[in-house]
Amino acid sequence: MARVVPPHRHVLTLPTVPSAVRVARETAEQVLDEWGIGRRHPAVGPALLILSELVTNAVRHAAATSPHVTVVYAAAKDAFAFAVHDRHPYQPTLHGADTGDRGGGLATVVELTLALAGTAVVRQDADGDGKSIWITLPL
Repeated sequence: MARVVPPHRHVLTLPTVPSAVRVARETAEQVLDEWGIGRRHPAVGPALLILSELVTNAVRHAAATSPHVTVVYAAAKDAFAFAVHDRHPYQPTLHGADTGDRGGGLATVVELTLALAGTAVVRQDADGDGKSIWITLPL
């Protein structure tokens, strides 16, 4: 099966420090504007919240083993996708809001993603020492 590559793609690698959250969010706003997806689109606000939460989790939980966090942004005419990658070996599960993170964090990510008819997937690195959490939201 051929892999479909969205026409728009941007990759950002940052130190795993608190300011990464702001930079990742501002970069998302910028690339979405460049790609013609206005900030008033109903998926943009929740997407920025989800992105902020995922980068915050990487900063809080992965910084000791992952000095950098990478954010991949991609878009097509009908979808916006982004991934947050770190090199921490922990592989979270994303089953509904029952993530063991009651009331925040990944539970919020999953709830918002599902409410927007999107998908959330954890992809383990080939060596098992890192992962990416991919979010895809329809536009």
